[in-house]
Amino acid sequence: MTFKAEYIWIDGTEPTAKLRSKTKILADGAEPGIWGFDGSSTNQAEGHASDRVLKPVFQCPDPIRGGDDILVLCEVFHIDMTPHESNTRALLRPVAEQFAGQEPVFGIEQEYTFFDGQRPLGFPEGGFPAAQGGYYCGVGADEIFGREIVEKHLDHCLAAGLGISGINAEVMPGQWEFQVGPLSPLEVSDQMWVARWLLYRTAEEFDISATLDPKPVKGDWNGAGAHTNFSTKAMREGYEAIITACESLGEGSKPMDHVKHYGAGIDDRLTGLHETAPWNEYSYGVSDRGASIRIPWQVEQDRKGYIEDRRPNANVDPYVVTRLIVDTCCTALEKAGQV
Repeated sequence: MTFKAEYIWIDGTEPTAKLRSKTKILADGAEPGIWGFDGSSTNQAEGHASDRVLKPVFQCPDPIRGGDDILVLCEVFHIDMTPHESNTRALLRPVAEQFAGQEPVFGIEQEYTFFDGQRPLGFPEGGFPAAQGGYYCGVGADEIFGREIVEKHLDHCLAAGLGISGINAEVMPGQWEFQVGPLSPLEVSDQMWVARWLLYRTAEEFDISATLDPKPVKGDWNGAGAHTNFSTKAMREGYEAIITACESLGEGSKPMDHVKHYGAGIDDRLTGLHETAPWNEYSYGVSDRGASIRIPWQVEQDRKGYIEDRRPNANVDPYVVTRLIVDTCCTALEKAGQV
């Protein structure tokens, strides 16, 4: 007997990487091992030396095929087993290990937009729907578009054992959100990439595409982000560490060091309008969705909890955003003796 293993990896497309996958047939009881692929077709190699290596790092049940079939997320390596330049997970690993004692935890809110051909799902042909607002967490066929896909994606994520913690409709027709976490940096990033793959694959069955474009419709419409919630053990125990983390993200060149890696097209989304702070300004505040960093009102009241970085785009690489936040905040907390 055999089973199917769907090998999934992140390619080298710039400025925003794409997901790729292919199927390997394995004998019952076999563990998915390293495999190869043509890197010249994924922007990860030249044709004259195109072999690249897939090394499994995370696996879960395949909820689409079912049975004993599995999904296998991989890192990409050169044939000498050094990490490929596109392998951002390899950069997160040592940082996550260095600060593991602070117990950093993330919850990422992934916004996305369904498209039916060239227009967002729910947009009339050749025109625009009613202004945004009523669609957010809405109900009814006049305000909600794509729920069947969303529910199926949620079921797939749960069947795969992913740490998905919720879904909701967003402020534009055809725009939705799912949340992954709270989980450690590597766990939340691995599971977010698999959840994204499941989103694309689920929508495919309905002849609908899902995009992480941060500004899918120009004009007076909200963009799509990946609001990133973060805490450490010290932050979950005291408010002083919350303030230290917020201050550290605004020190010196840190705001730009982060924003330039928070997803392509960030200046189109972070305009200071539509519940965003300007991309080139840094601020934090309690219950302020127009700030770079929001401290939830309950956190201020409880004097402990987490912070929300509202700047990352929907198309951000979760390995990158978690690495930057852990490195900046945990370093500052360590220097302040708040660990």
